[in-house]
Amino acid sequence: MTATAPSTISVELAQAFDPRWSRLPGITVDGPTLSINPAEYFFRFDSASWLVCDWHLVRNQLLNVEETAEAALEQTALEFIRSNSRSTTDAAEVLAIASRVYSYLFRDELLPVGGLEQVGPDELRMLREAATLMALNKVEPDGTISNVGPCWFFPAATSVVFDLDETTGGMIDEVYHSTWFNESRRVESIKAHAALGGRLVHGCQSVPDQSGGACLPYGASIETFRTGLRAFRDEWLTAVYACRTVPTTN
Repeated sequence: MTATAPSTISVELAQAFDPRWSRLPGITVDGPTLSINPAEYFFRFDSASWLVCDWHLVRNQLLNVEETAEAALEQTALEFIRSNSRSTTDAAEVLAIASRVYSYLFRDELLPVGGLEQVGPDELRMLREAATLMALNKVEPDGTISNVGPCWFFPAATSVVFDLDETTGGMIDEVYHSTWFNESRRVESIKAHAALGGRLVHGCQSVPDQSGGACLPYGASIETFRTGLRAFRDEWLTAVYACRTVPTTN
């Protein structure tokens, strides 16, 4: 680690995380309190600041905005971030905002989903919790990947925590990135991720290959991002799978 990290990141959330998250190094769950030891949790921690927008501003000023022929949705989101974002060094605040973002994006009221009948309340909870932790990952405006935790590798992390097989873990990962392969859901994702200072970018190519993804600043170099992914993927993916406590079926 090259950034100065707090000794412990601790946040009290509205909904308690599954206690099995403690299977990953550095995570402790005590009721609604989630604690992370950065020295144990992160594979790489080069930046101790994040760009955020207050969720209440996103909820009240952006979620109901419609795209027009004169203003693309992505441009509206970018301008909102420029006007309302701030830098924070409080990782707990990032987690609290992310929890609100993903409680909105993966809310139970959206069920059932046609064509994804295997996604139910349990899977939505997995999505909310894993995505909240992924908000601590960070990519710089030049595309450099500065912070990486186990949840970068979404299927691997969820297989460790929730005892999922590869097929189920991969399905949940695709739901996370695609927001249910649905244009209206993609629109919601663009708006909601403004609270985390950017847009969700998938690291995989033509097929899911456990390259993960992150919320990137608008304008970040995707080529630099993908080059960084290739450099660390195999080693750190293996480290996540090594945390398994029970065998899973491939």
